[in-house]
Amino acid sequence: MILWLIEYFSEFDFANPAIETNLIPNPNCKQMSAVLTEITDRIGYITLNRPEKRNALSPELIAGLYAAFEAMNSNDDVKVIVLRSTGKAFCAGADLAYLQQLQGFTYEENLEDSRHLMDLFNLIYCLPKVVIAAVQGHALAGGCGLATVCDFAFAVPDALFGYPEVRIGFVPALVSVFLQEQIGAAKTQELLLSGEFVSATKAAELGLITGVEPMEFLEKYVREFAAKLITQNSGFSMGKTKTLLRELNQATRNKSLELAAEMNATARAHADCKKGIAAFLNKTTPDW
Repeated sequence: MILWLIEYFSEFDFANPAIETNLIPNPNCKQMSAVLTEITDRIGYITLNRPEKRNALSPELIAGLYAAFEAMNSNDDVKVIVLRSTGKAFCAGADLAYLQQLQGFTYEENLEDSRHLMDLFNLIYCLPKVVIAAVQGHALAGGCGLATVCDFAFAVPDALFGYPEVRIGFVPALVSVFLQEQIGAAKTQELLLSGEFVSATKAAELGLITGVEPMEFLEKYVREFAAKLITQNSGFSMGKTKTLLRELNQATRNKSLELAAEMNATARAHADCKKGIAAFLNKTTPDW
């Protein structure tokens, strides 16, 4: 399993045919680093656009996503937001080149880095506007976290979901906070401690995503689902309802997120984490 995981994530494995979406940026589409933004019919589209890197979460991508979500939230022309990706994968988790840099980080640098991803996840999760994920490919590790913090998520049947961090010495700390709220402690434990990947159908059964749609219909289905929310529901009411739901556990969540960021930073300095990263980068299986 680890060898397959390494092969899947490897930046040297990009020659494989990609499952491309039907996304064609229009003249209103703006590029912000590796993030594309577009507004059509009151739907704000935010698109991860690093297909050659399987939309891996680099610091630049995280910053670009944060800025894009803030901009969409403050734009009165946007009522619902859709998060989507180009290329074969929705998001393959951490960027390989950045994993190499983590080897030399201090605790303080790791804590700051963890807080950047924490802030992005929390922003999406607590944003007053409804966020829908259109998952056209695998969503793994931090990429699965992106789908988790959206209000709705629809995926193609072939998409895989999972948090394989424990297989390479990482701790899936930040996502654990949101997962427990979304799907409950028992199912969260099953996903995080096993490190197993689950199919889109299983993810829907767990409550990790909302539903499964064929690849050829995903974009249309998500667009129509967003349009229904826009035409049938009050934006004020949806925003206040979502805000209320998030505020119910806000104090506990904020405390838990800070604890998770600290644990993440501490765990990165552990021998197992260094061993796992080294094995990952060398395409070998760590001997646990």
